[in-house]
Amino acid sequence: MHRCSASPMKPLFLIVFNVLATFPVVIFFYTMEGDILLKGGRVVTGDHAETCDILIRDGVILEMAPDIPAPEGACVRSLIGLTVVQGFADIHVHFREPGFTAKETIRTGSRAAARGGYTLVCAMPNLDPVPDSPENLAVEQAAIDRDAVIQVLPYGSITKGRRGEELVDFHSLRGSCAAFSDDGSGVQQEAVMRKAMQEAAREDVILAAHCEDNTLLRGGYIHDGAYCASHGHKGICSESEWGQIRRDLRLCAETGCRYHVCHISTRESVDLIREAKASGVRVTCETAPHYLVLCEDDLREEGRFKMNPPLRSARDREALIEGLLDGTIDAIATDHAPHTAEEKSRGLKGSAMGIVGLETSFPVLYTHLVRTGRMTLERLVQAMCEAPRHIFRLGGELRPGQPADLAVLDLTHPFRIDSRQFASMGKSTPFDGWEVYGKVLMTIKDGETVYEENQERI
Repeated sequence: MHRCSASPMKPLFLIVFNVLATFPVVIFFYTMEGDILLKGGRVVTGDHAETCDILIRDGVILEMAPDIPAPEGACVRSLIGLTVVQGFADIHVHFREPGFTAKETIRTGSRAAARGGYTLVCAMPNLDPVPDSPENLAVEQAAIDRDAVIQVLPYGSITKGRRGEELVDFHSLRGSCAAFSDDGSGVQQEAVMRKAMQEAAREDVILAAHCEDNTLLRGGYIHDGAYCASHGHKGICSESEWGQIRRDLRLCAETGCRYHVCHISTRESVDLIREAKASGVRVTCETAPHYLVLCEDDLREEGRFKMNPPLRSARDREALIEGLLDGTIDAIATDHAPHTAEEKSRGLKGSAMGIVGLETSFPVLYTHLVRTGRMTLERLVQAMCEAPRHIFRLGGELRPGQPADLAVLDLTHPFRIDSRQFASMGKSTPFDGWEVYGKVLMTIKDGETVYEENQERI
C-alpha cells in the first residue's frame, strides 16, 4: 500500500486563489491510480452514521465496511477524526455562461462548487442565449463539457427567451436538461402556466418555478417589514411570492405535473406547500441557507445583503426552519448568484440582486443549525445530498455500486469565512468574516480528487 499523492507522471493543475488574500487556498486536480482506500472516516447519510472504510475502484464505491484490508498497490488515505458524506447536490445555481462571463464561468463556478463539497449542480437558464432550444442549449453544454470539474446539468427555460409568453418545445429539450425554469422571473400569465404544466405532465418533467407576482413589486427591493420602514426603503411584500405559489398549486392539482418551488422565503409559502402536500399535490420545494440563518434584522446598507427573494422577518425564518424539520421543505439550494464587484457596490437600493453561496453553504448551516441543536446532521445531509437527487431523479447514493462522489469534512476546528479566497468570481456574501465549523477538506467526483484544501492535512 502507499499514501496517495499527485503523481509527477500525471497531469497536475495547481490553482492558487490569492487575490487580495494573505493565505491562498490551494486546489489540486489529479487522478489517483488504482484502488483508493479511505480509512476510518465517520460516514453520515440521511438516516444513519457509522465509522467505516470506503474502497473505491474505477470511480465506483466497491465496499464500505470497518477495517477493509488494503488491496495490493492501493492508495490509502486516513480520515480518522473526519466526516464523509455524499457530495452535495445543488439544484439551483447561476454560472452565467454563456452571456455573462464577467460575473462567473462554468470553470470558476464548478470549481467553487467543488470547494464547497458539491459534486452535482443544476445551472439556471438566465443566460444569453437562453437555453430555449436544442441549438441554444448546445452552446451552454459545450462550455460544460469543456470546463466543468464536477457534474453540471443545465436547465431549459419554460418560455422562449424567458419572456413568459410562448412555451418552449419541452419534448425536444427533455433529454438534455435537468428541469425547466424561467428563474429570475415568475410566469405572470395563468393561461401560460397552465399550458406549461399540461405539457410538463405529458413529458414527465419538472417545472421549477420562481414565484413572483410583478404587479405586487411596486419598485421594492428588500422585504416590506420593519427595517424597510425605518430606513426609508421600498419593500417587496410577502404576497408577491406566496400569491403566485397559491395559484400554481391550484394549477398543479388540476394538471398533475411535477412542480418544484424555488427559494421559498415566507411562512405563508411554507403553510401553502404543507397543505398541498397533505392533499396529494405533486409539489416539492427548496429554500436557501441565507433564509434559514438570517432575517431582516441582520440587514446592513450593503449590496451583499440584497437578494431575491429578500431576507424576510424572524417569524418567516422560524417557519422555514420548522418546514425543513417536518419535511415540508425538501431541499436546500444555494441560489448561487455571482455579480461583479461594481454591481454589488451600490448599497441595498442600487446593487444587483444575488449573493454567492456554494463555498459557504454547509459550514454556515452546520454551525448555526446542527451545532446549536436545531436539527441533526443526518437531516442536513438529507436536504443537501439526497433530496435534490431524488426530486430531480438524478440517481446516486452513498453505497457500494454507486459513483464515488464524496465530500470529506472537518467538523471540529473553526475557521473564518474569507470571500477573498473564494474560487468563485463572485465575492458578495453576507457571511464574510463569520467564524464557522464544517470545513470541506476534500471533494471526490467519480473517484477523482477535484478539490483538496491542504494535501498534507489528510
